Order: sequence, then structure tokens, then C-alpha cells
Amino acid sequence: MCELDLSRYQRHIILSGMGKEGQEKICKSKVLIVGVGGLGSPVALYLAAAGVGTIGLIDGDVVDETNLQRQIIHDSETVGLPKVESAKKRILELNPMVSVETYHSLFTEENAGLLVSKYDFIVSATDNFSSKYLVSDTCVALGKPFSHAGIVGYSGQLFTYKPGAACLRCIFPEEPDAATVPTCSTIGVLGPAVGVVGSLQAVETLKYLSGQHDGLLLNQVLYFDANQMVFRKMKVVKNTLCASCGQKK
Repeated sequence: MCELDLSRYQRHIILSGMGKEGQEKICKSKVLIVGVGGLGSPVALYLAAAGVGTIGLIDGDVVDETNLQRQIIHDSETVGLPKVESAKKRILELNPMVSVETYHSLFTEENAGLLVSKYDFIVSATDNFSSKYLVSDTCVALGKPFSHAGIVGYSGQLFTYKPGAACLRCIFPEEPDAATVPTCSTIGVLGPAVGVVGSLQAVETLKYLSGQHDGLLLNQVLYFDANQMVFRKMKVVKNTLCASCGQKK
């Protein structure tokens, strides 16, 4: 658990709605980040800076030079290393008081339940559709809150889940055919736009951990278009017949 350093976290502590109590909650919390790429990079850095006590990182990939345009937690010196180890190094340089657990592995049905059960909040920062749905389904089954996000090109979206709210399958019932969906490798992605969406995931995570739940993105999706510099919210409704969280699942 990260210690409560009154000097380091002073700008949080003096925030209305946060205070010492909220910061203490953050320092005692455990967060799992699924995917340490474009979205996971700002999430991991901001959660480390904020003093989240334990940060778990799961990613089966290694750092590639093409990642460096947007995955800001990595650098030229860590090309070829597992992303989780590259990220751990940077996190501890930023805040040596946090604890970092690394899992150089894919997020699979075999390990999902065990991993999710260990953490207080899950950040879905993967670009893999199967993993996105697995995060949602596992969190629903175990009653764990999570932040979901995705981005490609100039556009991204995110929402937050906690028990009782709409889950990913309420909004998008079926996993899309990956072959029919544009990806960053096929149409590109604007690096800073990824940073905006990942930073918003970090905001949602810290609000939840500190007890500030009123403004969370529950039952709504926030869309971001970096090309037109537009944000818009769309309300969604929890589906009582949802295959994952519905009453008749």
C-alpha cells in the first residue's frame, strides 16, 4: 500500500470533495489495468502519480517502435521488452511508493476471474474486442466496477460501470467481427487523442476510488471527436434482458 505523503498529494488533499480521506482511499486501493498501450499508458502514469496503492498491469505484448507515437509510458530504450516491465520501470521512477504487479500474459478466460477478484477497480484499456467483453463479463459476474474505453482514428468513447449500471453488453450486445472493424493498424490513430481518452479513464478511476460517485459516467457513453473537437454524451439504459447483467441471464 502506498503511504499517504501529505506533501506529494497536497493538491489532491485540498480539493473540494477529495480531502485527506479521499486520498487515503486512493492510497489503499488496488487497480488492474488490462492493456498497457495507448490508453493504458496515461492511465498507469496518472494513477501512479495519484498514489494508487497497488497497480496491476496485464499485457502479453512487447514494446515495438510503432507503439512510441502514442504509448507514452514506453520509450526507445525499452523497445523489445515486455510492455508490463517497461511500464513498471516508468511507474516506479515516477512514484516509488506504489506497488506494481505485472502479468506478462494475455487476459483470458483462464486467468480473468482470479485477476479481477484481487483488485478494487478494473481499467479496460485493451484494443482487443474479445478482451473488452471478457473484462465486462468478468466484472459483472464478480461485482467489480470498471472503466471501458476505445479509440481509433480521431474518435473515442468511454463509460464506467458499477453493479446496477449498464454493462458493455447492454450497450453493444454482441462482440463485433474483428475483420469488419477498422483498427489503429489499418486506419491510424492520433496519439494525443488516445491520451485524452486514457486520461479521462484515469479521472473516472480516481473519482470512484475516492468516493466521488455522483458524476461518474454510469448509464451513459461519452464520445470524443478530436478532429472536430467535440464531446457529447449519450444516455443508455440497463437492459433487464442483458445476457451478462440482466435478471434473466
